[in-house]
Amino acid sequence: MLYDRWRQVAHDFQNEIALHDLAANQRWTFSQLASLTEAAEKPCGPIAFPEEASALFIFSVLRAWRFGQIVFPLDAGKAPPALTAFPPNCAHLKMTSASTGEARMVAFTAEQLAADARNIVSTMGLEPDSPNVGVISLSHSYGFSNLILPLLLHGIPLALAGSALPENVRRAGENFRSITLPAVPALWRAWLGADAIPKNVRLAISAGAPLPIELESAVFEKCGVKIHNFYGASECGGIAYDRSQQPRTDATLVGEPMDGVQLGLDENGCLEVCSDAVGETYWPVPNPAIGQGRFVTSDLAEIRDGKIFLVGRSGDQINVAGRKVSPEIIEAALLTHPEVSDALVFGIPSDDADRSEEIVACVAIHGRTTPELLKQFLLAKLPAWKVPREWWFVESLQANVRGKRSRLEWRQNYLRNRAAADTRFFKR
Repeated sequence: MLYDRWRQVAHDFQNEIALHDLAANQRWTFSQLASLTEAAEKPCGPIAFPEEASALFIFSVLRAWRFGQIVFPLDAGKAPPALTAFPPNCAHLKMTSASTGEARMVAFTAEQLAADARNIVSTMGLEPDSPNVGVISLSHSYGFSNLILPLLLHGIPLALAGSALPENVRRAGENFRSITLPAVPALWRAWLGADAIPKNVRLAISAGAPLPIELESAVFEKCGVKIHNFYGASECGGIAYDRSQQPRTDATLVGEPMDGVQLGLDENGCLEVCSDAVGETYWPVPNPAIGQGRFVTSDLAEIRDGKIFLVGRSGDQINVAGRKVSPEIIEAALLTHPEVSDALVFGIPSDDADRSEEIVACVAIHGRTTPELLKQFLLAKLPAWKVPREWWFVESLQANVRGKRSRLEWRQNYLRNRAAADTRFFKR
């Protein structure tokens, strides 16, 4: 099904440029990509493992589709898992980002992959005359769905920038009349600081991590570029998208449901996704959270006037003496402080028998504020029991290779450093 669709796209756009490898100064038309795929030798084994390696990634996917292999994208240098059995009709395997726990494999049929691409192209209005610039990982769900599938199933050209360095992004902008630029918040912040956001960005997208309000507004004010927040999951592809043309004023707002997606809340207040793009199953161990076109996320949400607001994660809520608090509420309050550039909040086991957990705030600052001053600042905005007792000042709260910030990873790092009596820690 996927390869047949690709052949139709290659025929319809045959003389148009499909793929630019800007680092290698190479480009291919749709017809040339089709010819190279038809001339490829039959690969060995039931699975293809395309890695992050410029245009070779796209060639590997097309060859797999032609010969009926399952596609399982991998991070560069990562060893393929040992798999001996697969779900029926499996065409694609994804590895989840592990931002909420252990990474798991998700199986997809060809129809489910195609539905995600259709929803993205329709919702975002991707157009052939505004190529996608590839700076995010092609092997992760975000990059594969926003860059690879629109190219191969809808004829949206792709320009691989080589890396996300500011000079590469500037150069990518100079090669085209207009571009679509999907990225993550950390990249948008770096490009803003380096004055590297091209003036011909027709569509700017941010996903993979929460997009800070101050960053979205700063890019809009300085560059006139509206960054559209995109929310999705490896298990189901795109979920919600901010279609507005002005910066958001509420950090919890992630957008409206994608075309082809219906959203609701389960009995626990977690967002429930119904879509033809929802994956088939976790593999090899199924889970009732996913299947038959339905996926229940771990995100606590509110739906108001057709808009989706994320208010926390069910697994991230901190239990303080029997009362629950979402770390996002504390983070949002901290980010209103003029000297706080970033913040991440989580809970750790308490030494106090009357308290289940203590609240910890990891904070990146650009001034001379102190934990005591930040505590007083929060006390004017939040109840005392929601104010962190422990503080960790860090240079930055960088995301991992998938553009995610895992509370689990930061919690583990904090506990290791605290045990080593690191002087950067401050306790209430």
